[in-house]
Amino acid sequence: MNIEESARKQIAKELKINQSSQCPYVVVCYQSFYKNGAISIILEYMDGGSLADFLRKVKSVPEPYLAAICKQVLKGLIYLHHEKHIIHRDLKPSNLLINHRGEVKITDFGVSAIMTSTSGQANTFVGTYNYMSPERIIGDNYGSKSDIWSLGLVLLECATGQFPYSPPDQAEGWTNFYELMEQIVEQPPPFAPSDRFSSEFCSFISAW
Repeated sequence: MNIEESARKQIAKELKINQSSQCPYVVVCYQSFYKNGAISIILEYMDGGSLADFLRKVKSVPEPYLAAICKQVLKGLIYLHHEKHIIHRDLKPSNLLINHRGEVKITDFGVSAIMTSTSGQANTFVGTYNYMSPERIIGDNYGSKSDIWSLGLVLLECATGQFPYSPPDQAEGWTNFYELMEQIVEQPPPFAPSDRFSSEFCSFISAW
């Protein structure tokens, strides 16, 4: 399978998921068409950009706003997991879009997996490694809970203003992604500092 064929299949899969999803917490795909060798996709306009864009402006998100974000993303995941039987597999700030009404919606289903087995699990290695759950990194079977892990990292990043897995040398950053993956697998899960956040938020992060 050449690269072009692989890309076409990935786009086709994303379009199929987008066009079949009817949920207020998932970005709507209105139409798609192919012309002159290019695929054009018409998506719902989210004028606030991504959560990643928002974080670059505000650095961190207060708990009341974070609770609203969390509620909407969870509702979107419930729909994907239980109604569509889909694991997103690449949940991260840049794949959560916002608008001026404060609505938050999930987008980018290019690496999503449809759970076809009775156990609702998958075992392929795709997505952005920063937000991967430990079981995905080590190659174990995984299910919809892997998306919840990713959401936990996203929320903690929004709350603290920095990615939860910090490199030993903050100025240098991670020298390679293997070091980051090793830390995710071998170190205890990150937690919210109790002196900075409410007990409810700390408990939620710890439970994830």
